[in-house]
Amino acid sequence: MKLLFYAAKIYDRKSFDPLLEKYKDVEIDYIDHELEPITAALAKGYDAVCAFVSADVGAKTLEVLKENGVNIVLMRCAGFNNVDVEKAKELGIIVKRVPGYSPESVAELAMALALAANRRLYKAYNKVRENDYSLKGLRGVNFYEKTAGIVGTGKIGAAMCRICRGFGMRVIAYDVYENPDLKDFVEYVSLDELLAQSDLISLHCPLLDSTYHMINLENIKKMKDGVILVNTSRGALVDTNELIEGIRMKKFLGIGLDVYEEETGNVYEDRSDDIMEHSVTARLLAFPNVIITSHQGFYTMEALASIAETTLYNLMEAKEGRKDGNDVA
Repeated sequence: MKLLFYAAKIYDRKSFDPLLEKYKDVEIDYIDHELEPITAALAKGYDAVCAFVSADVGAKTLEVLKENGVNIVLMRCAGFNNVDVEKAKELGIIVKRVPGYSPESVAELAMALALAANRRLYKAYNKVRENDYSLKGLRGVNFYEKTAGIVGTGKIGAAMCRICRGFGMRVIAYDVYENPDLKDFVEYVSLDELLAQSDLISLHCPLLDSTYHMINLENIKKMKDGVILVNTSRGALVDTNELIEGIRMKKFLGIGLDVYEEETGNVYEDRSDDIMEHSVTARLLAFPNVIITSHQGFYTMEALASIAETTLYNLMEAKEGRKDGNDVA
C-alpha cells in the first residue's frame, strides 16, 4: 500500500516511521504541501492519502483524488468538518479518522490554558524577563470550590471533568448524550444553566450545524461576569467577532484558545515576519486577558504515537473493506 502523507512535519516522520516495521506492506512518502485541490493530483499512483485537520478535503479535492485512483483518505485527527462527507460517499472514497488519541493530552492543555489565563502566566513571564516584579495585572481567582462547565462530555470532555474535579471544583456539563461514567460527580444541566452558573467554561464538542457559533454574543451575555472561557475543540464553535465584543464588555476574566476561526493558514507556520493587517487573531492578542496557542492539544509523545498507530490501522482496515467506529465515509 502506497501512502502519500501531506503537510508532513518532522514529528510526523518520527511517529510513523518506526511503525513501518509492523506494517511492512505500507510505503509512505512525505511531502510538505497541504492537501487541497491543486495538490491532490500529486497522489496519482498512490492507494491512499493522509491529511490533517487544516487540509481542504472538499468536493473538488475528492474529485481530483478519485480521478487519480485514490480511494482512501486517512485523517490523522479527530475532527472532520473539513471533509465533504457526502461527496466522499458519492465517489466511493473511504474516509477514516482518529476519534480518540490520548484525550488527556487535550484536556490537560485546556486546564493549562485556563490556569494561564486566570493567573496571567504569559504576562508574568514577560514582566519578570524585563526585571519588572510588580504584581499589577496578575490577580486571578481560586478554582477551588468554583463551578466548571464542560460543554461536550466525550473522551476529552470527560478527561477535563476529572481534572476539574481534582481541583476541587463543582463540575456541571451539557451534552446531547450524557456520559454514564461521569454521573457520580457531574451534574448535567441545560446549556443556558451552564452558561449562567459556570466560573470556567471549557468547550469539548464537535463542530456541527447545531454547534456552529454556539458561543455568540447572545450566549456570552448569559455568562457570569468574570468567567474564563477555554476552547481546545473547534474554532468555529466561537463567533470570534462577537467574542471580541464580549471582551470589550469586560465579560471575561480570561480566555484561552488553542483553536480559532482564522487558524487555517496560521497553524504550524512561522508568520513572524508577516504583517497581518486584517487579522482577527491579532485583534484578540491585543487584549491582556487572552492567550492563544497554535492548535497543539494533540502535541504530546503519547498522542502522536496513538495517532500514528490508529492511522496505519485504519489503512489496513480500509484496504480490507472493514468498517468500524473510525469511519467518516
